[in-house]
Amino acid sequence: MKKRTNTLKGQYKKVLELGLILSLLLHIVLMQAYKRVETGEVLKTVAIETLSVEDIPKTEIQKQAPAPSRPTVPIASEDEDLPDDETIDFTDLDLDAEPPPPPPPPEEDGGEAMVFYAFDEAPQPVGGWGSLKNNLIYPDIAMKAGIEGQVMVYAHIDINGNVLGTRVLQSLTGCDEAAQTAVTKTKWKPAMQRDQPVEVWVAVPVIFKLK
Repeated sequence: MKKRTNTLKGQYKKVLELGLILSLLLHIVLMQAYKRVETGEVLKTVAIETLSVEDIPKTEIQKQAPAPSRPTVPIASEDEDLPDDETIDFTDLDLDAEPPPPPPPPEEDGGEAMVFYAFDEAPQPVGGWGSLKNNLIYPDIAMKAGIEGQVMVYAHIDINGNVLGTRVLQSLTGCDEAAQTAVTKTKWKPAMQRDQPVEVWVAVPVIFKLK
């Protein structure tokens, strides 16, 4: 038995050594084989898209109108040789003087002449402007049409506060006659000039307002 055991141990060593040698040879062969393999380059084709540029129309720029020139301001000058149309005369202004009375409205052909008198106090309706409103009758046609506004009546009022005549300065459709009638029916305090009653023409506003 001992002789057989020794024989197996001797064979084991030989088999092991032979296996190591074969494995080394196999590795060497594989390494040599890998060296012969040539690496190839892989070329990729890339498609490049070409962009076409179209003609773009030019934008028209509108020219702005030139700014208006600033108004010229007159400046005093000591030069006596300037023409008359370029000089400004000095004017004495009296702020304490009474303003001139307003001019009367133009006369109408075939109508009553309107005599203008200056006055300190304008005529007023007796009992206030409510009395004029009480004498005002809203025309049915204007009321149904929804017409609102103002009629300016030019009234001729004597020293006793009576209305001698009327004219329409500012008209309102369908309301002129009613406004003149209301002014005529109203009793007035006469205009006063230096504490004296005077006969005047005066503009009276008559308001037409729907409730």
